[in-house]
Amino acid sequence: MTNIPIILAADHAGFALKEAVKTFLQKKGYAVTDVGAHELKERDDYPVYMSAAALKVAEDLKGGAKAIIFGGSGQGEAMVANRFPGVRAAVWYGGDLEVLKKTRQDNDANILSIGARFVETDAACDAVETWLTTPFSEDERHQRRIGQIDAIE
Repeated sequence: MTNIPIILAADHAGFALKEAVKTFLQKKGYAVTDVGAHELKERDDYPVYMSAAALKVAEDLKGGAKAIIFGGSGQGEAMVANRFPGVRAAVWYGGDLEVLKKTRQDNDANILSIGARFVETDAACDAVETWLTTPFSEDERHQRRIGQIDAIE
């Protein structure tokens, strides 16, 4: 069991993958909060769900909340999330997990945006577990750069 709050969000394109990852995380003992979509609606709009997830992360920066958001490509979803102060959303749509680790080690990403149209369930679960268990390096240069990002208005 982990105390890290995990927030999940998806639109219609990411709904099925979100549900599979939610089950995976719950079996691993994570405290999961699902901010929607709660049912498949083919014409829903992702900004509603992504902003709900990003807001929860932004409100809990000191508590270490993380979010995993799902959409077709993950790109627009990350763009919404990154509009919130303190949020650093990284996009992953398959491939090398070393690149994914760097989002945590170097950038202390607190939201992972997954392009559901490009990722199978098993790969997504592996990626999520890798991302959640990869710590921020705490390296001074990375802390300095994150501070510079956070100072941008």
